[in-house]
Amino acid sequence: AYGRLSVMAQYYCNVIPVLEVPPSAFTPPPKVDSAVVRLVPHATMPHPVKDVRVLSRITTEAFNQRRKTIRNSLGNLFSVEVLTGMGIDPAMRAENISVAQYCQMANYLAENAPLQES
Repeated sequence: AYGRLSVMAQYYCNVIPVLEVPPSAFTPPPKVDSAVVRLVPHATMPHPVKDVRVLSRITTEAFNQRRKTIRNSLGNLFSVEVLTGMGIDPAMRAENISVAQYCQMANYLAENAPLQES
């Protein structure tokens, strides 16, 4: 499944599948498939962000209510016009947004509404 952990892992690393682990390998067997992956840190970031805290916040909010559209889950951060201007369909769900698009949103927010220091 594609979620916040997947986005953040792919931001920092190249994720390489090593092997699939069937549910029967566990007791009790889960109702999901599992995999072993290799994480190789990027030599240079393919989608650098200005503030990784902003990326973390966006992915947290997007995936907290995964069945909501981006328009609804991130509506407090981005207007429909801003999302559309970035080439992101506001009707998409969090799991359909690419890592590059999350980074694009993070950079927009970092430039236009930086996080306040706590």
